[in-house]
Amino acid sequence: MFKGGFHIAKIFGIEINADFSWLLIFLLVTFNLAFGVFPGIHPEWGFLLNLTVGLIASLLFFSSVLAHELAHSLVARSRGIPVNKITLFLFGGVSNVEREPDSPGSEFVMAVVGPLTSILLGAIFLFLASLGAPLTMAFGNPATFFSQLGPVTTLLLWLGPINILLGFFNLIPGFPLDGGRILRSIIWKISGDLKKSTRVASLFGQGIAWLFIIAGISMIFGINIPFFGTGIGNGLWLIFIGWFLNNMAERGYQEVVFRDVLGGVLVSEVMRTDIEPVSPETAVYDLVYGRVLGTDKRAFPVMENDSLAGIVCLDDVRKVAKDDWRTKKVEQIMTEVSKLDTVSPEDNASFALEKIAKKDVCQLPVMRDKKIVGLISRRDILLWLQFNHEGREINLSKES
Repeated sequence: MFKGGFHIAKIFGIEINADFSWLLIFLLVTFNLAFGVFPGIHPEWGFLLNLTVGLIASLLFFSSVLAHELAHSLVARSRGIPVNKITLFLFGGVSNVEREPDSPGSEFVMAVVGPLTSILLGAIFLFLASLGAPLTMAFGNPATFFSQLGPVTTLLLWLGPINILLGFFNLIPGFPLDGGRILRSIIWKISGDLKKSTRVASLFGQGIAWLFIIAGISMIFGINIPFFGTGIGNGLWLIFIGWFLNNMAERGYQEVVFRDVLGGVLVSEVMRTDIEPVSPETAVYDLVYGRVLGTDKRAFPVMENDSLAGIVCLDDVRKVAKDDWRTKKVEQIMTEVSKLDTVSPEDNASFALEKIAKKDVCQLPVMRDKKIVGLISRRDILLWLQFNHEGREINLSKES
């Protein structure tokens, strides 16, 4: 289990997780196919057959999305870039690539392989469908053609175009879509400046996002947009996609700015040294009322015989029922030292930020010679940026 979702599998050493929002889109796709698309094509099918084919179609479609992300991840690994997990969510999937590519060529190959995988899968599905019925027959009377198809061929004919559509959609030249990353790699190759190329690709992404939002508003007011159609439901959905793409484009640029600004900053310049250790025997009640309340501290090192035993933070406390605070000890809820990731004072602050993001934690212990000398958190890094970065490119309002 991970924060905000659940674990599905592990493929090629990569954790496959699903955000809870993915369940929503999975159910929506299955419902639409089982009660809208397939009954419209095959009115003779019964409820159980429609539901079964719809469920299988959804599973295969999201398996195709996973294949798309796996292609990104495996190419990234081949280029020496670690990838520890893939997360499926409302709008598809995302590979947790731990750092930016080191060259425009790597960026291009990593980006283009995803859409190509989707298009190839679509072509394979269509080829398999043609074995069940010659596709040229569809140009005669499509209604008659589709009514003669069996469940397997119908399923394949739906999966083929939807994967090809997914591939071409991702080639739209707006960051953070794959097409935006391809655009970034080209500009990066020409300019030699990753930050500048990210900014341009991000602006393209925001422009396309706003086109989606405007198109969605137009659809709500009855205007028929080519390919997308019209209607309140479709319009709201397109607005939602546009809003999501706009946020992702801006966030992608901010991440590059973070790394650029933090390039020469050491952990020792950012970390907190006023750490307040607690004993493993401390009751959760005493931790809350004696240490947490009245301060801005959210994590405490747990020390035993002058050695770090673990870290306890607010998230650990929240998992304990309030009635148990007096009986539960810190050692029962802390994250043990063997499960902690650490940094040293001489590490780069951007490296610490990447580790914090990778582990999805709020802070990391700073260790020297096996002794804790401080804590560094996402909040500490953002505060340092706020007070030391003279430009206005960094937006801190989205971080807590």
